[in-house]
Amino acid sequence: MFWWFERSGEHLRLEVLQLAADKYELRVIDADGTARVETFANADDLAKRQTQLQHALSSQGWTGPHGWVM
Repeated sequence: MFWWFERSGEHLRLEVLQLAADKYELRVIDADGTARVETFANADDLAKRQTQLQHALSSQGWTGPHGWVM
């Protein structure tokens, strides 16, 4: 799944991937292309972290999420 956030014409992307039954990744690709990856052993922890990030981005002036499920 992919989500984009926008601020002043810049875009930041969040990606969520399930790599195995018990392995998930949350990738944050900043507007400058810098990528950060966090790994999780279960979907609940991933969902909590994703929610935290979305709230943090909103408080920093980013709008979104915009995106879709693939």
